[in-house]
Amino acid sequence: MNREIPKNHYDLICIGGGIMSANLALMAKMLKPDLSILILERLGDVAQESSAAWNNAGTGHSALCELNYCPEQEDGSVSIKKAIEICKQFEITKQFWAHLVEKGFIEDPQRFLKPIPHYSWVTGDKNVTFLKKRFEAFKEHFMFDTIEYTDQISKMRDWFPLIMHDRTEDEVMAGSRIDRGTEVNFGVLTKRLYEILATAFDTPVHFHKEVEDLDPLENGNWTAITKDLKTGKKQSIEADHIFIGAGGGALLLLETVEIEEKDGFGGFPVSGGWLVCKNKELIEQHNAKVYSKAGEGAPPMSMPHLDTRYVDGEKQLMFGPFAGFSPKFLKQGSNLDLVKSVNFKNIPSMLGAFWHNLDLTKYLIGQVTMTFDDRMNELRNFIKDAKNEDWRIEVAGQRVQTIKRDEFEGGKLEFGTQIVSGSDGKITCLLGASPGASTAPKIMLDVLEQAFPEIMNSPEGKKKLKEIVPSYKEEITKEHFNKELQRTTAILNL
Repeated sequence: MNREIPKNHYDLICIGGGIMSANLALMAKMLKPDLSILILERLGDVAQESSAAWNNAGTGHSALCELNYCPEQEDGSVSIKKAIEICKQFEITKQFWAHLVEKGFIEDPQRFLKPIPHYSWVTGDKNVTFLKKRFEAFKEHFMFDTIEYTDQISKMRDWFPLIMHDRTEDEVMAGSRIDRGTEVNFGVLTKRLYEILATAFDTPVHFHKEVEDLDPLENGNWTAITKDLKTGKKQSIEADHIFIGAGGGALLLLETVEIEEKDGFGGFPVSGGWLVCKNKELIEQHNAKVYSKAGEGAPPMSMPHLDTRYVDGEKQLMFGPFAGFSPKFLKQGSNLDLVKSVNFKNIPSMLGAFWHNLDLTKYLIGQVTMTFDDRMNELRNFIKDAKNEDWRIEVAGQRVQTIKRDEFEGGKLEFGTQIVSGSDGKITCLLGASPGASTAPKIMLDVLEQAFPEIMNSPEGKKKLKEIVPSYKEEITKEHFNKELQRTTAILNL
């Protein structure tokens, strides 16, 4: 949009043109319209990395089907604690979207949001026992009490006929279903959020601007040293607050920041890929997101799933994800990213995480060496008669798996999102991946709590927050949950 940055001082600088900066900037402007906000993006458009449609799973992550949010405990029970938290966070997301619709900022939520049933499906006695225990735990909680379970082949044929083609009655398998699931095109959504910022709040994105360094000032503020990648011109811009929301590139920028809270953080890049169906007849036979269990040693984000997607207005069918390796931290990053990220303060974390995750290393090596035929054989666990000619490979986005210092192991992998903030809340960085975009509003509300407590805790701020996200900081009762669920379902045409 704008080439020149018009001022040299802002209340908030957001680094990165993805969904996180979009949510943070828009929420901040809605709470306090006179805040001056600068958004910087190194590429020529927004939503080009993890927010782009093919670079993520497009699942509205609310723990309805994702089995990794319900770990099995040592006593054999299944914990749904994390699933409850993820579900709460996605309901906050839907409330934010509903508010944007009510305000007229979003006219047609169906452009990025579709209702798609969410299923879990497993095979083998051990996994069937796990899924049954998860079902029983879910059934007792009001957030998930509409769940259905079956181990009947005939029932599963109704649920996901493409997967059940050529299955026999003696095969051991089970499935569960919650029908309020969603498919989200986060690329379309992200672009719309930035359009709102530009047109309604006079806050455009400044493209081709790379932030090279972040330096503290004596007055407590920060300076961002930016470079225009088109002209080579450098600028020094002061800000009261800075948010680093640069996806995989956030870690490298965090390492330039002089705060001790950053010490010990490292990252390991993982690329991804999908098998995408080219056969329109097959695509029409499936209308679901079906998640199964990750294999031994695999990271939680590798849960195999067969998904209905809507990309560029067309219904799609994809299977994956398949992990890969690239030293880049961004899809359009540098092959030197991984090497540049290693320093004396995070070497113990990196080595500790490696040593204690040898199964993950073995898994990644196996994934990297997979051929197209190997990937098709994985797909045949879901679709028995899948034909090579009906599918193609689509490269997905880059993720940087966060490595955090650990007192006992040296370092450990963090599989969720991680907010790293200076003690005064003046500078904040977001690391990590899943559930990511689905819970962006809740994560950004947490950032606002640290950066602008005076806004969040003021009477006017609290009143506006209740309008924007009624469930934020609210004790979620069954009555409140069902009331808000019914409201957002109607507003969002779900």
